[in-house]
Amino acid sequence: MNIWENEISVWDRLKKENKPVILYGMGDGADKVLGAFKKYGIKASGVTASDDFVRGQSFHNFTVKRLSDIEREFDDFTVALCFASQLPDVIKTINSVAQKHTTVVPSVPVFGNVLFDDRFINENAQKIDAAYSLLEDEKSRQVYKNVLKFYYTGKIEYLSTITTDKDEAFKNILKLSDSEIYVDLGAYNGDTIDEFLYYTNGSYRRIVAFEPNAKNFKKLKLHCAGMADTHLWQLGAYSKNTFLNFSNKAGRNSAIADKGTSTRVAAVDSVLCGMAASYIKSDVEGADYETLLGMKNTLKMFKPKLNFSAYHRFEDIFRLPILIKELNPNYRIFLRHHPYIPAWDTNLYCT
Repeated sequence: MNIWENEISVWDRLKKENKPVILYGMGDGADKVLGAFKKYGIKASGVTASDDFVRGQSFHNFTVKRLSDIEREFDDFTVALCFASQLPDVIKTINSVAQKHTTVVPSVPVFGNVLFDDRFINENAQKIDAAYSLLEDEKSRQVYKNVLKFYYTGKIEYLSTITTDKDEAFKNILKLSDSEIYVDLGAYNGDTIDEFLYYTNGSYRRIVAFEPNAKNFKKLKLHCAGMADTHLWQLGAYSKNTFLNFSNKAGRNSAIADKGTSTRVAAVDSVLCGMAASYIKSDVEGADYETLLGMKNTLKMFKPKLNFSAYHRFEDIFRLPILIKELNPNYRIFLRHHPYIPAWDTNLYCT
């Protein structure tokens, strides 16, 4: 599947760029982009941020400036977007910047250090093709191709033509009933339980929720207080029962790390102990593949509907469908991308 014919990678494009390259955003994403710039020999000429965030601060020896200041400093320049957002107003602002200036999105992985470049494509060509052949409908195949082309080129327009709301996936693919046995992996503060209840009109048979972060787990318990048939576990999902270090980041970004807080993780199969599951949502911050391995018996015995993140690592978009099909060949596999720049909230829906 040669979908990159006549395309140039975002890294080669920026390396050959004869205009100044301006980073838009600062923080972890910009750190990773600058690391990639160093690897590929790309020079950054400045840093900008949304007006509300500009306070004259310094980032990697650059003074962070408003876009209007950058426009006065340079006659023409290329913008490299270095942050992620699903907020409509922010996406509108990004598109507005892209209308005025050449704008690309150098994709860096949420977790890991692997970059999406020609070497990555060549090393994974067979798996990329294999996963494509497993997708159930034409919409999934178009999402797959466009997300991969976005990763490679950094062109925002590859996302705009495939973006759909979650309603489409929940109503047309998952079709949740009022008697689901729901397993929520990465339940955070209960927001995805609320999402589940929205699509089941508040009815269910049982809820089992995992959340590894202690602060989030307290919020989850408060959120679910008084709910019937709800079983909460302060655990991370993984391939086996053990202890792993988790980062201490706030919010839903708690994840396995080299250093951090020692945290219990468990295989879903070991917690369910043969109990049925009819719907499993997983947003486990980079441990998605291992989580699937830890629920292989559940997938084989009960074939629950699945809602799995497929964007934490570039390889997830092809290795997760392949593994799901290996664990239960009867799955129908769909792929959807919901409003987000870059290609976050790209999810597998399996029935």
